[in-house]
Amino acid sequence: MAVWLSRLAVDRWRLSNGLKRGEGADAQPIALIAETAHGPRVDAVNDAALETGPRAGMMLADARTLCPQVKAVPSDPAGDLAFLEKLAVWAQRWGPWSAMDPPDGLVVDVTAVAHLFGGEQRLIADARKAFAARDLTASFAIAPTAGAAWALAHFGASASILEVGEDAVVRLADLPVAALRLDSDVITVLRRLGLKRLGDLTTRFGAAKGRDALQRRFRNRKSPASNPLLRLDQLLGYLPEPLLPVVPQKMPLVQRRLMEPIRHRDLLDQVLADLAEDMVRELEGQGVGARRLELGLWRVDGEVVLRQLELSVATRDPAHICRLFADRLEDVDAGFGIETVRLRASWAEPLALEQVDIEARAEVHGTSLAACLDRLTVRLGQGAVRRPVPHASHIPERAQHWHGPLDPEPATQGGLALRRRPLKLLDRPEPIAVLYATPDGYPKAFRWRGDVHEVARVEGPERIAPEWWRERSNVRLRDYYRVEDDRGRRYWIYRHGVIGDGRGGLPLWFLQGFFA
Repeated sequence: MAVWLSRLAVDRWRLSNGLKRGEGADAQPIALIAETAHGPRVDAVNDAALETGPRAGMMLADARTLCPQVKAVPSDPAGDLAFLEKLAVWAQRWGPWSAMDPPDGLVVDVTAVAHLFGGEQRLIADARKAFAARDLTASFAIAPTAGAAWALAHFGASASILEVGEDAVVRLADLPVAALRLDSDVITVLRRLGLKRLGDLTTRFGAAKGRDALQRRFRNRKSPASNPLLRLDQLLGYLPEPLLPVVPQKMPLVQRRLMEPIRHRDLLDQVLADLAEDMVRELEGQGVGARRLELGLWRVDGEVVLRQLELSVATRDPAHICRLFADRLEDVDAGFGIETVRLRASWAEPLALEQVDIEARAEVHGTSLAACLDRLTVRLGQGAVRRPVPHASHIPERAQHWHGPLDPEPATQGGLALRRRPLKLLDRPEPIAVLYATPDGYPKAFRWRGDVHEVARVEGPERIAPEWWRERSNVRLRDYYRVEDDRGRRYWIYRHGVIGDGRGGLPLWFLQGFFA
């Protein structure tokens, strides 16, 4: 069975904003846009925008010409793909496996499954009802091959079914050549040749002589999406079409169904400690550590209390888990009692086993940095804790950024092969007065904060050029020196500018850091 979510991006945007179809902000014309080399281009539009003229593929400027009231919202292809993956796992209720057909399609294997629903028509009706309950627009088709099901779902009648043994050539003859899932340039070539329907291909190029003529034109096209004959053979079942099934990842989950409901905090802490030990064993069995934990408390009256934790690094420490949840359970109202407690790791990362010192294990070593960050984040909030993250920049004050403990590491092109840097940098470089023998010579002494420092040793210079892609052309060079005064104290100073560079007057000197 092929499922075509024709408005996946718009439906996901609407659901993420808590809107139902045609109400609230969804009644306003909305266009999801993507940045391209030629400017913003429309990826998808909602029903309100569709009625006023904008279409997918238009430039945003053209869409606003047709509908000045259209609201532009950035599209999220990565979010759409993640949403499609979740739908693929959810769609396995209609078959043993499912596969994604990006950007907006699903393929479900319903072989020998239709009789469980009372026939193929009822299976499609059940799927349509389930998607409608999720407020998703979808088109369905069932066929012996994935290619035929895709063609019928996109270009056939609603809820099309191609029976096994039915002549696919006759049934699909009136569909356009776009039903072969070809690249746009190949479709253009076929239309210029007068091949606009699948029937034109099967009639004129069904025999070996005719296939040779078409094969010679596309002999350099090796991928199925650029070769119409390969796609036609896949659609008719002459060639196999490999599909990559979506395998749901099993998240570690442990729970306790209590014989008697509990209401006291000490009993709840004991149950949580038991669940933490069970969770650690599950995580060790899978070789992962928990990054996000969800604790669910089912009360006797049917109410469910949920508490969630996000950790800065993957962990399998039961004491650490209990300590973090202890602060989140202070305001729990047990009501008439809690009868079920469930702990689930909804986010886990690979974590290798470590060989620890058995003797040192019994000693108290204090709190690790990761555990400290987790405790501060739980007590103070995620916005109150920051950590420095290296940034790819030669400019010292730009060589790091501040991120939250849960923020992902930024993508870089590898660490910069920088020379040795001082132990401490000043928040802002402070101006100093330098005495030197020649304008371009080494500094002999400098005055900083009223004290004169005689220079005993000098190493440098290390020249750092400005970042041309963000600075103006008149920004001056920097020549850095590592200097040591007569009392053994070491500083990091630099000369801002070079005499005669045409970018200002005499160079200025600054102190920016201290070495150990």
